[in-house]
Amino acid sequence: MKPFFHVFMPRYGKAKRGFLLSRTSEPVFKKGGEQMTNLEKNRKAKEVVVDEIRERLAKSKSVVLVDARGLTVAQDTALRKSLRKAGGVDYKVYKNKMMEFAIDGTEFAGLKEYLKGPTTVAFSYDDATAAAAAISKNLKSMPALEFKASAIDGEVYDAEKTKAIADIPPREVLLSRLLGSFKSPMSSFARVINAIAEKDDAAPSAE
Repeated sequence: MKPFFHVFMPRYGKAKRGFLLSRTSEPVFKKGGEQMTNLEKNRKAKEVVVDEIRERLAKSKSVVLVDARGLTVAQDTALRKSLRKAGGVDYKVYKNKMMEFAIDGTEFAGLKEYLKGPTTVAFSYDDATAAAAAISKNLKSMPALEFKASAIDGEVYDAEKTKAIADIPPREVLLSRLLGSFKSPMSSFARVINAIAEKDDAAPSAE
């Protein structure tokens, strides 16, 4: 049986056994009878991230991109807390390249042009405006926080339009207002009928 080659690793100060150096000096690790290079390991790790993003996109009603650089630790913690409180929202940091791969061929593909510079992503699963609204509430107290863009139902909106979307009341509030508008005329009608009935009862009967 041939002995393993010994390779001196200065970082650890001693020889390491169990791997060889390829011609490109890239370690080739023996794992399960197969050889896996660092390049292959990195590629597989990236595939995992892209698949994770695609899973989130598949169930998202909207996606909001923000520039959160410059936030303090306390501000970032407060922002994440408000997003959790909004419900049905995930707030994640992904590399732009990973996002580009993930949105390719999806209804969110239009966001690609906004994936420049530091980007944080908010996924809304229940209410399409939830993430934008929660972020908008923190803009005044966090000047460093900025909208970059958003995508809803295949439509992409820039920063200004995303701010406008954030001002749209939640679905529950809109439904409540709608029901209120239905009830208001009926209530007025009922009050008129009751007033007429009371007037008739109070009027003296003709003999």
